[in-house]
Amino acid sequence: MKDRLAEIESEALAAIDKAPDIDALERIRVRILGRKGSLTQILKGLGKLPPDQRPEVGRTANQIKKAVEKRLKARKKELKSGGYAGLLKGFDPTLPGRSRPLGHLHPITQAMGLICAVFERMGFDIARGPEIELDFYNFEALNIPPDHPARDMQDTFYVDEKVLLRTHTSPIQIRTMEKTSPPLRIIAPGKVYRCDSDITHTPMFHQVEGLMVDHDVSFAHLKGILTAFVHQVFDPQTAVRFRPSFFPFTEPSAEVDIQCVICRGKGCRVCSHTGWIEVLGAGLVHPEVFRHVGYDPEEFSGFAFGLGVERIAMLKYGIDDIRLFYDNDIGFLHQF
Repeated sequence: MKDRLAEIESEALAAIDKAPDIDALERIRVRILGRKGSLTQILKGLGKLPPDQRPEVGRTANQIKKAVEKRLKARKKELKSGGYAGLLKGFDPTLPGRSRPLGHLHPITQAMGLICAVFERMGFDIARGPEIELDFYNFEALNIPPDHPARDMQDTFYVDEKVLLRTHTSPIQIRTMEKTSPPLRIIAPGKVYRCDSDITHTPMFHQVEGLMVDHDVSFAHLKGILTAFVHQVFDPQTAVRFRPSFFPFTEPSAEVDIQCVICRGKGCRVCSHTGWIEVLGAGLVHPEVFRHVGYDPEEFSGFAFGLGVERIAMLKYGIDDIRLFYDNDIGFLHQF
């Protein structure tokens, strides 16, 4: 048994000294000291030896175990230090680091962030809602019954008779009013979908709609907030005008135009030589909409508005084709 122990010690120490890497060192440890290792088996079999041999064999085996463990630890430290030294060979720590090129936000994301930031500074909270919507929230609760001609204007993607891809973010206003008592002040940013595609329309685009409800909210409040919005997004010199219009969910309703930011009102191809560009629709909330959500139109009043983020981005950045936003042209995107 003594000869066997001496042989195990000699082979183990020699193998440890020759181990080329940490993995090889671990295999040696398992072979000698592992659960089924050669030295471990001897220690487990001490009970089978004659009583007079057990103390000496046990003492020798434990001494060899400690020696092997010590040599394993030393060799592991040696291999680690040598590995790091190899990695650092030829490396100059005084050189500046290599910077990674950073990406940037898409122009639509930038425009969305700008719009939301302006309204948040005015005290509006951001509300979210589902893109796959029920007909009730997208149309009926907004005073657009099944036979209303305004449905034809929406060019809707229907999933079935009662489920559709939302055509505007106004359903978020209905859902919020159902859960919240006045006063409230929210904006509803998000993607919307319509069957339309040309240089100024895409089947999927982005809207930000706003709603404010309280006692004695008037059209003057609407004009003040939207005028302040235009001046913050563009500049204080940009003129704003309101034209009478029609929307089923507001009464009275208006289209909001701004002075052409390209020609400053002189007339150009972008504004069709009128000096004005339409940017959003707005109006006071229709009493029927309030009745759908349980608000008393005799007690509360409010206004709503909606704008296309792509339209704002095109005017803000001087882009004449909406499809450029979605072509993933690196040369185009690098400009932002």
